Order: sequence, then C-alpha cells, then structure tokens
Amino acid sequence: MATMLISNVKAVLRDRIVNEAEVLIEDGKIVGISEKMEGDRAPSDLQRLDGQGHLLIPGMIDVHIHGAKGFDMMDGTTRSVEEVSRACVETGCTSFLATSVSSTLEQLLDMVASVGEVAGREPGAAIAGIHMEGPYLHPKRKGMQNEAYLRHPDLEELDTILASAGDRMKMVTLAPELPGAMEMIGRLVEKGIVVAVAHSDATYEEAKTAFAAGASHITHCFNGMRPIHHRDPGVIVAAFEEEKVSLQAIVDGVHLHPAIVRLMHRLKGPEGVVLITDALQAMGMGDGTYLFGGHQTRVEDGVARLQDGTLASSTVTMNIALRNTVELGVPLCEAVAMATRTPADILGLSGKGRIEPGCDADLVLLDESFDVVWSMVEGKLRYQR
Repeated sequence: MATMLISNVKAVLRDRIVNEAEVLIEDGKIVGISEKMEGDRAPSDLQRLDGQGHLLIPGMIDVHIHGAKGFDMMDGTTRSVEEVSRACVETGCTSFLATSVSSTLEQLLDMVASVGEVAGREPGAAIAGIHMEGPYLHPKRKGMQNEAYLRHPDLEELDTILASAGDRMKMVTLAPELPGAMEMIGRLVEKGIVVAVAHSDATYEEAKTAFAAGASHITHCFNGMRPIHHRDPGVIVAAFEEEKVSLQAIVDGVHLHPAIVRLMHRLKGPEGVVLITDALQAMGMGDGTYLFGGHQTRVEDGVARLQDGTLASSTVTMNIALRNTVELGVPLCEAVAMATRTPADILGLSGKGRIEPGCDADLVLLDESFDVVWSMVEGKLRYQR
C-alpha cells in the first residue's frame, strides 16, 4: 500500500514536463506518476503533500563537493561530513560524492574514515561515495591544489587508500601524463572506479591514450588543464571526440563563459555533461577568508581565489547551477538531466536521478526562482524551508 501522494506539481520527466502531476510513493520508492487523479480514483488513506504548482525534479547529485557552511570534509571529522550532507539537501542535492583535495596520505585516510562513519546515517543528502581529487596531479596545472602534496601515481599508496575506502571510492581525478598513471588507470578501471582527468598538462595524444585505457570523465572541464590551441588541441578536444567521455561543468558565471557551457551541451548533449558545484566550505557562508587545501582563500562577491588570483573552487549550489544553465538556453528537461540522471548513470546509481516507477523517491520541489521548497531522500523529507 502506497504511503504518500505528492500532488499539484509540474513533474520533470526524461523528455517532458507533466503539469498537475501526482506521484505515488511506497516504502521510499516511486510506484506511479500520473496526471491529476479525479475524485474517487485517488486513494483516500494516504499522507498527502501538496506541491502548490511548483516544479518537481529528481534529487540532484553532486559528484564534486569539498565543503559547505564553514565545514571542510578534509577536516577529518564526522561533523564536517554531516554538515555538508545537511547543506547539500538544503540546496536540492540528495546524493553527493565527498571530495578530497591533495594532502598527505594520513589526512586522506582520516577523511575516508570520517566519510565511512557517517555513511548510512546522514542527516541530509546521502553519501554516494568518495571522489579522490589528487594527489596525482601535474604541478603546472595545479590550480588551487597545494603543490607541497602533489606526487606521482603510486600503486602501493593507492592500494592502502582503496583498502580503507572499499567500495565507497567511486571516482579518482588524476593527470594521465605522469609516470605510473597508465598503470593506475588500469587498476582503477578493473575495480569499477570512474577515472577522471584534470589538473593535467596532457597533450591530445596522451589524453587519447588515457581514454583508450579506460579514463572516461573530465573534472571541471576547461579549468586546471592544457587549454585548446589550434596546433595543440590538448585533453579538451580529445575528450570532445570521445563519445564515452563525460564532462563536469561549474556553471557559476565565473569558471565557464556562457558560450562554453552551450558548446559543451551542444557537443556532448545532456547525457555527456554533469553539473557540479566544486564547492569549498564558503558555500552558504558568504564573503570572507577561509583555509582551503592549506591555502588562505579569499571569497569576494561569491568568488573564491587564492592570494595570487587563482580560482579556488566555487561557492555555487546545485539549484543555482541548474537555474544558471537554464538561463543560458539549455532546455529545462536537459538541464535537469545534467544534474540528476547523467551523474547517476556515470556512477551506476540505477535507482537515482529520475522520476520513474521503481526508483528511489529522491525528489526536490523548486519554486519559480529555483529556490528549494523541500527535499526528500528515499521518501523522507530531509529539508523544508
């Protein structure tokens, strides 16, 4: 017997919007989506939730977030992970990858351990796994990554990390041109872990070799990598040519020009572009000075930079990234897919990222400004404004 009926919503499905939709939920799963039920056709013994005509989308999935609300997941404390979970769900994100920055092995293992302690008892968004960004990155394209911690791929060290993380390790970002990187890509692919490329000075040919070996994703595309040149196309053009390679996009109005966002969408389609925040602990906090990755980071007008002016992650939230993407001209259903279904597919989360029978009732209600009215994780309201 179904336990909840969400009514009076505009439900965003794979390729259409159903006005005056009703969504039936039982035991945390979606069991039906329909047009408005007429009178006695609607079951009478349900918990009812009136969507007030707002937009209902699948819960968004952030595959790249470092912190929020003053908390950095590299702190190595369970509280930081819990607070990021809360911040995510308040902004329409119902699943996320806890993302590291380059650090010592000990700091990374502390972060992995704290994520493991919180997984399964999250107060907000669910932990879908861990995204290890670094430390196997190229100093020339380090961006905000701390060069003191950058090093060449080390399979023995990787094995230690994976032994601690287990099946929670879902994505690893590395520079494929570094010595030992190809062997590491092979090891990660064997274990079903998504290999992403960034903070890389890889040539077009080096990137093609990495993709042939199984790398399939680009972290914060265009940022932290060799730029496109007409005689030196680099990793970006190599990725554009590979159908299986997907791209992360930080759509905050700073990291990518609007024309670049439209280009990425045009070339890859909604199934090949993933909206992310790449947020640091300043997300939801406002301007100020923060310690991030061992650097003093200054946030002014919502833009985070190191002292030398280098961009240092972002403060954008998933709901604002979605709004920005739609305002840039991407159709709503496709923009929603980029924040929901596409990351779910990349991570192999078959029951997430879509409003379909049999899927988890991870749902978000947005008003006309894309502000979050409420967020639901597996049929349970985790946030209401």
